[in-house]
Amino acid sequence: MNRKIHPAISPYRRFSRSEWAKLREDTPLTLSSDELNRLKGLNEPVSLEEVEDIYLPLSRLINLHYAASQQLFRATNEFLGLSQRKVPYVIGMAGSVSVGKSTTARILRALLSRWPDHRHVDLVPTDGFLLPNEEMERRGIMNRKGFPESYDLPAMLAFMAGVKAGRSNVTAPTYSHLVYNVQPDKVLTIDRPDILIVEGLNVLQTSPSAAQPMPYVSDFFDFSIYIDASEEDLHEWYVERFLRLRETAFRDPQSYFHRYAELSDGEAREVASSIWETINLVNLRKNILPTRQRANLILRKGRDHATESVQLRGA
Repeated sequence: MNRKIHPAISPYRRFSRSEWAKLREDTPLTLSSDELNRLKGLNEPVSLEEVEDIYLPLSRLINLHYAASQQLFRATNEFLGLSQRKVPYVIGMAGSVSVGKSTTARILRALLSRWPDHRHVDLVPTDGFLLPNEEMERRGIMNRKGFPESYDLPAMLAFMAGVKAGRSNVTAPTYSHLVYNVQPDKVLTIDRPDILIVEGLNVLQTSPSAAQPMPYVSDFFDFSIYIDASEEDLHEWYVERFLRLRETAFRDPQSYFHRYAELSDGEAREVASSIWETINLVNLRKNILPTRQRANLILRKGRDHATESVQLRGA
């Protein structure tokens, strides 16, 4: 279903992998193999070559955007006669389940924090803003976890507003993938970073109701990234990750999915495919993929997880 963007009417300029890699120029590689291995997610192979070809040019682009935004912010404050205050540069990152958003966000955070202009880089996954399982069960939407209606949107908007207002010690809830629920006793504290990366399935979503318009989470973004891949590859990556989890996290008795730990390979593939097709694929087609065209930059992955092309809006 991944609809192709017609080049004649697209607001994007498309770069092949080799074309994009050249835009790194002299940006140094500041990430070691050991560090990269610690940043990678389960079943998400990322090589140092990928970092050099894709992530270093991206970090250079964001560094340039960050510098320009700071100049504009100072100019606006001067015009309004306001005192200078620190406001984070916010990056939104969206894409399907299993596409590798978390790994991309962690690598980008590490690289951006090595630039002298913005050492303080924080990362907030939006999973923490999911409604508690008890509330989802009350509403009858446990089978729609990850859909827009499964998030506490007012809390997410309040968090983003606090961050963009330059407030100190703004807190965000956290989520445990082990118990498959939010953790009310654990929070992330965001204290006026230089850059904040906000990563999640639906962060580029627009207002859920035209009759009752609200701000969008993306209204608070300075730059946005969508990570793209074919439905077939996403399906296979999801199944492969499920099989890996069956051998690892699912074996923990505290795991919400512990009941799947003893499934055979065939049974596990069948269960994973069913979850993908009835929940994740539906969410992708209905809610996530339609937001792709709102991103400033699109990273398109191939079957081997490596980025094949980059599309940059307004280039």
